[in-house]
Amino acid sequence: MRLYDTLSRSLVELPPPPGLVRMYFCGPTVYARAHVGNARPFLVGMWLRSWLRGTGYEATLVHNITDINDKIYDAAPGASAALAAKATEWYVQDTGDLGLGRPDYLPRATETVPQIVAFIEELIATGHAYAVGGDVYFRVSSFPEYGRLSGQRPDQVEEQEPNPLKEDGRDFALWKANKPETEDTWWESPWGRGRPGWHIECSAMAEEIFGPAFEIHGGGLDLVFPHHENEVAQSRALGHPFASIWTHNGMLRFTGEKMSKSLRNDVTLREAIDEWGRETLLVFFLTAHWRKPIDFSEETMAQAAARAETLRNAFTQEPALDPDEDGWQAFADALEDDFDTPRALAVLHGFASARQTDLLRRGLTVFGLGSLAEREPVPAKVVELARRREEARAARDFDTADRLREELAVSGWEMRDEPGGSFTIVRRQ
Repeated sequence: MRLYDTLSRSLVELPPPPGLVRMYFCGPTVYARAHVGNARPFLVGMWLRSWLRGTGYEATLVHNITDINDKIYDAAPGASAALAAKATEWYVQDTGDLGLGRPDYLPRATETVPQIVAFIEELIATGHAYAVGGDVYFRVSSFPEYGRLSGQRPDQVEEQEPNPLKEDGRDFALWKANKPETEDTWWESPWGRGRPGWHIECSAMAEEIFGPAFEIHGGGLDLVFPHHENEVAQSRALGHPFASIWTHNGMLRFTGEKMSKSLRNDVTLREAIDEWGRETLLVFFLTAHWRKPIDFSEETMAQAAARAETLRNAFTQEPALDPDEDGWQAFADALEDDFDTPRALAVLHGFASARQTDLLRRGLTVFGLGSLAEREPVPAKVVELARRREEARAARDFDTADRLREELAVSGWEMRDEPGGSFTIVRRQ
């Protein structure tokens, strides 16, 4: 299997199975209900784990919760811990309702502070960090490869977190002194009362679970700089290999812009599930390659709903008499080549058209869509309408047949003619 790696800017092959594939995908900062775009790194990680396990790998997924952050303090002055706990509960519930199961680990920054402090102490001891005024900063000049992940020259990196006490404007915070007037949570440390910086949290959580090296680090494209650039610096400065492959998913756009809680143009994941259903939402995310942007709108969601219904309706037909023994390889080829879900989705539609329902069911299960193969019972009233319409057509009573067709449509069903004069009743798209 090949995946695109942001660091090397190339497709990188995983070692052949069996073997370990340890994945760390950055999760949400919990200060509000997650918007629908937050689901994308979660889905990519869960789908990758599903496929890798199915092909013989021992795949493990870590998806962290950032519950110490400036955004949380800003959103709930004096009550940040309560908000973070509630928003974490929302996120776990909403992603759980996507029907894909859970990541293997959901670590929280608040549970990892002792490990973070120890990590920072090691960076100071090796000359890669320094304490000043109760804060601790990473010394960017000590890591010559800084900027490689994001493609920036070290001498042109913009200033991060302005502070006149810093040695270098590029240096970033590993530990921040407590500001009692705005921050209601803190931890004791060798540098005084405070809390971790954002970037060190992920390095510490990833290495606490996987050790100093693992295979894949994922997250949104907006995290390449500064977040992931700083993770690389922190860990590799200590000689830790850290992640072998960096995967960054494209952003979800709403009316042409990146969806963001900050821009207030969002649709929450909860709202999207409640309005469209989890199956339609999953099919929607399959329609774009994980590295590309994806546009969320009423139109694109309606298209995804129609595709989901097409796949569901394939199971109302009699399966093909001649199973396609080679059909699965086309599906596998799509996913083995940089996890190309639009191509895989096209193969699934091919299975549906060819009535290769066993292959279709198997492929849908990879993406948590096996429920589409569960045939919905046709209500007795609808069966009776269809029978009467067929009788009217046979008697050439087309006015009655047309009226009964409209009644079927109002009920959400339609008749489809099959070879040999039979018909199938399917959900109307």
